Amino acid sequence: MGFLSSLMTSDIGIDLGTANILIWVRGEGVVINEPSIVAMETKTRRVLAVGAKAKEMVGRTPGEIVTIRPLREGVIADFEVTEEMLRVLLKRVIKNRFLVRPRIVVGVPSGITEVEKRAVRLSAERVNARDVHLVSEPMAGAIGVGIDVHAPIGSMIIDIGGGTSEIAVIALSGIVNGATSIRIGGDKFDEAIVQYLKKNYNLLIGERTAEQIKKEIGSACKLEKEIESHIKGRDLVAAIPRTISISSVEIREAIAEPTNAITDAVMLSLERTPPEVASDILDRGIILTGGGALLRGLDIRFREETSLPVHVAEDPLTCVVRGTGKILENISDYRKVLF
Repeated sequence: MGFLSSLMTSDIGIDLGTANILIWVRGEGVVINEPSIVAMETKTRRVLAVGAKAKEMVGRTPGEIVTIRPLREGVIADFEVTEEMLRVLLKRVIKNRFLVRPRIVVGVPSGITEVEKRAVRLSAERVNARDVHLVSEPMAGAIGVGIDVHAPIGSMIIDIGGGTSEIAVIALSGIVNGATSIRIGGDKFDEAIVQYLKKNYNLLIGERTAEQIKKEIGSACKLEKEIESHIKGRDLVAAIPRTISISSVEIREAIAEPTNAITDAVMLSLERTPPEVASDILDRGIILTGGGALLRGLDIRFREETSLPVHVAEDPLTCVVRGTGKILENISDYRKVLF
């Protein structure tokens, strides 16, 4: 019976992110990395596209189609759409979905409420999951990076996602003095860029354009050679399309507020760290994970503010989902880290 059960089950790790959803499957690794966006018909609520295909439609849909981001600030904002998005994506990875009842581990923000936990569990259970376990994103990120979270040595992780930033000091399979979780992430950077251009240039741009600007010329500290980029948008005065040239200096000014908020949260977390653990962090440094860690110069900014070594993890975007995979490969050893 145990052998038959193993054939009919599958282990799946999910990073249910505000900006991207990543799925890990046992024996295959990370198989899905798609934007957390769904396109559907407004009247029938029929899903037309999920992930990358839905993202291509953002800002370009006719009246009868709407694009929805069902996750906001790291948690489920639209329960039904999240469930449908999971169902569509899991169909791609589960071959015999009528026989297979997967065991699922989901990475969630450490500041998640009980109501939000229940929503995540229900969404996973309704796609025919056998067992659903939740793990905090910084803990999963630390495991994904390869840190021995069971050791009596402190390690500091900063996980910057699309909707939240999580700062945690991990030791002995737990988070020391609780994680610092703020609902500021990559989305706030995008919003700040949109508002800056609207205020200073009377130019209206969409979310996709703001994200592209952030990736191309965004930075958290002064660059050796500043960069310029041309941006297309709609002139709010003349109401016609217009192109402007903007520099990385201006974009750094635009995103200064959310960058400062994350920096302040890091300093607050360090203030609350016990002295013995602080000495471990001094030796080992701080590790950055999550898509937000890819912002140019963010590690340098944290290094300047904290006077500590700061390292960007290899492939920071997949650290959390790789961590859920490692938990599933040896779930008995990691039982303590699960909610």
